[in-house]
Amino acid sequence: MKYFVEFVVSALVQRAGEVEVEMTERPDGIDCLVRLNSLDIGRVIGKKGRTIFAIRNLCNAVAAKGGKQVQIELVETN
Repeated sequence: MKYFVEFVVSALVQRAGEVEVEMTERPDGIDCLVRLNSLDIGRVIGKKGRTIFAIRNLCNAVAAKGGKQVQIELVETN
């Protein structure tokens, strides 16, 4: 899952080298922390949040097999 999120976010942004993804497992789900440059955050969020919503839906579809839910949080660096 970590590599999927990193791959998708890196493909969207201009500063792909600055993308960092951390995954933490909880009993009922997975927390995903994505750090990226503040200039690229709009590209990941998309118009009206559609892009990040789609990424979250794909991650939740995969995690649902194990009965878990994914929380993705975007954090700006700089």
